Amino acid sequence: MLQKQICLMFILLAFVLAPVGGSAAERLVGIHSARVLSQSVPWIAREAGLLQKYNLDFQLVFIASSPAVTAAMLGGDAEIALTGGEGNIRAYVQGATDFVFIGAVKNVLTHSILAGPDIKRPEDLKGKKIGINRIGSNPHFFAVQALRQKGLDPTKDVQFIQSGGSPETLAALVSGSLDAASLNPPADTQAISQGFHYVIYGPDQRVPYVATAFVTLRPVVAKRTQVAGQFMRAMAEAAKIIHTDKEFTYKVLGKYLRVTDRKVLDASYNTEIKAVESRLEIRPEGIQGILDEVAKVDPRARKVKPEELIDRRFLEEMDKSGFFDRLWEGKR
Repeated sequence: MLQKQICLMFILLAFVLAPVGGSAAERLVGIHSARVLSQSVPWIAREAGLLQKYNLDFQLVFIASSPAVTAAMLGGDAEIALTGGEGNIRAYVQGATDFVFIGAVKNVLTHSILAGPDIKRPEDLKGKKIGINRIGSNPHFFAVQALRQKGLDPTKDVQFIQSGGSPETLAALVSGSLDAASLNPPADTQAISQGFHYVIYGPDQRVPYVATAFVTLRPVVAKRTQVAGQFMRAMAEAAKIIHTDKEFTYKVLGKYLRVTDRKVLDASYNTEIKAVESRLEIRPEGIQGILDEVAKVDPRARKVKPEELIDRRFLEEMDKSGFFDRLWEGKR
């Protein structure tokens, strides 16, 4: 009798724990390259139950900087990434043409260069140490573009110091190991709260750049089309939450970034939300901006058109099926 009861308990437990629809969740491994608001979409999706809704067992791994993400994907360590576009685009130009962008969270840079009171103007940065994540990362790209716009030569006039990530760059700036730093929300706002100031305020410059994009490999799209589509729907719902539910977004940022200061969160959110794509649109001009930069050292980039690196099938499906319209009408 006892044996039958135990058997029945296991059967009932199996029914309770079984995924909706009776099928096992689809496993998907992804990478993100920065602990910032614009890369919080997978966190939002997880905390809102969207991964479960779309039957996904999504494992997210942090690897600092786009070039390192590119190497990991080429090595088969992940199938999709949320990252800056430079590393993937450089790899594409060099022959790794399996890379493809399927959507984006942000197509412009919102970084800024911050420093202490001794550095008041951009020209005061000459001869100084500027912190970035990694060479080839978004903070590095922004700093190069911004310094050029201000008449400085980024290869000669400053020294770039690689810190590994945004929190590490902020810590190095605060400790005095750096003279200035290239940061984006919320790290820039945290720096402001500790007495630093903007030397070059990036959001006003609207530098076209695939700053936060979903990139995968063509064989993944071909073999796992349905899974990739489910993933993009989950990300689209998460992007909507960022735009429409500030309090939930702040709760998630507090958990994953350990930032709970309301003033820091408000300042960061108000800057970033203007650049966050509501429908995960990937914009060719953001890719072109990177191709133009790559072309300065690799002429092959001049022959590449942005459209070659974009697969819009998932965005088009969500548009044509009415998914986006229903989502933004509040009907999920």
